[in-house]
Amino acid sequence: MTRQTADDICASFPGATRADPTEGELDSWKVGGKMFATYGERINGVCTKTDSVDTAQMLIDAGAATKAPYFHRSWVLVSLDAPLGELRHRLQTSYDIIRASLPKKTRDSL
Repeated sequence: MTRQTADDICASFPGATRADPTEGELDSWKVGGKMFATYGERINGVCTKTDSVDTAQMLIDAGAATKAPYFHRSWVLVSLDAPLGELRHRLQTSYDIIRASLPKKTRDSL
């Protein structure tokens, strides 16, 4: 898989927008102004949010992800070599977690 694959998946989510907060070093996807996926030149994969530190650790222990560098422990790094279904699931889950945390008015407008 490529970053384009991740971009295509993220672009399919309602209200998702691509952002480039660090001028090329780190690309990210946001919903309602909050980041749910990110990757960059020095990251070999896509960083996604999980619902808890325990879930992140379980994914790491199972070999489905690794620790996301520079992020809170509830974020994981999913390799671009992961099966497409796993990448899609992790991106969808991250999007859903962030979207659910948005104010109701913002969620309703997406």
